[in-house]
Amino acid sequence: MNEMREVEVTVIGAGQAGLAAAYHLRRTGFEPEHDFVVLDHSPGPGGAWQFRWPSLTYGRVHGMHALPGRELTGADPARPSSEVISEYFTDYERAFDLRVRRPVDVRAVREGGNGRLLVESSDGTWATKALINATGTWDRPFWPRYPGQDTFRGRQTHTARYPGPEAFAGLRVVVVGGGASGTQHLLELAPYAAATTWVTRRPPVFREGPFDEDAGRAAVALVEERVRQGLPPKSVVSVTGLPLNDAIRQGLADGVLDRLPMFDRITPDGVEWKDGRRVSADVILWATGFRPAVDHLAPLRLREPGGGIRVEGTRAVVDPRVHLVGYGPSASTIGANRAGRAAVRDIRRLLAEPAGEPVAA
Repeated sequence: MNEMREVEVTVIGAGQAGLAAAYHLRRTGFEPEHDFVVLDHSPGPGGAWQFRWPSLTYGRVHGMHALPGRELTGADPARPSSEVISEYFTDYERAFDLRVRRPVDVRAVREGGNGRLLVESSDGTWATKALINATGTWDRPFWPRYPGQDTFRGRQTHTARYPGPEAFAGLRVVVVGGGASGTQHLLELAPYAAATTWVTRRPPVFREGPFDEDAGRAAVALVEERVRQGLPPKSVVSVTGLPLNDAIRQGLADGVLDRLPMFDRITPDGVEWKDGRRVSADVILWATGFRPAVDHLAPLRLREPGGGIRVEGTRAVVDPRVHLVGYGPSASTIGANRAGRAAVRDIRRLLAEPAGEPVAA
């Protein structure tokens, strides 16, 4: 489509961060489809949650924080989180009349002149005065490369494609990755797989005791410092460690979470180390995380030499019209809510400046 439309603000992505931003735009006087538009490439509401594996039930979700203005209550903890949260997001979009357009693929964001950015998408081009990028990470799973990887005769998959533990029944599985997903996969797979092996680049750090507000602020500050320096963001979990709960303790006691250092190469039948140790495998499951999905912003040249986008608050330092929410320190659900509010506050100031047009309260 070549249709060109003008709006004050374009929101890309309708996960937690995008919906939080749209909510704050709505409640401060912006009208959907007139003053702002929300573009989402997913087939339905739910953000990345709609793609989670069925065995990840709502009761096992770690740290799901409600969207602003509407609590999630009465959810059955035994239901798949993909169903519970997709229904919640559907209700949320309707309740606040956010009018999310989907499925819409955003291909590029470019300079448009006259103070506007051009958002090129499968739904036409939007000329916008400000951009809230809330595209998350789910669409960019990180697959490391190791010698011999192409010779492996078994199956390689990633957390992004994890179908649940039943698909691995009777198989020998090597799980790679020291984050929350890796430990969750191992604990789930143990009753089904013929054998599991856990390998990580660094020894996992398990966190004892409560994770209070002070600890949370300190962790977020470490991640925030990286994006201020223009470095690629790390996850909050990478600096907090893994919570030592009852399931983890049992996994450690049973030997399921008996970690090995990272292997050196992949063979046709498994993995091996320089010291000659070998492990046979039918499947290598890469629980190696995700990277920010920001390639569509490349024409704006926002990246720093360090490889990341330098951000102050939520605002891209190179271009103050661009805000990144759900990026770096705001990648948690509660962080995404706060980032959405902060981005809207900044954008209102930007639009009220002499070069822009006043925004109605």
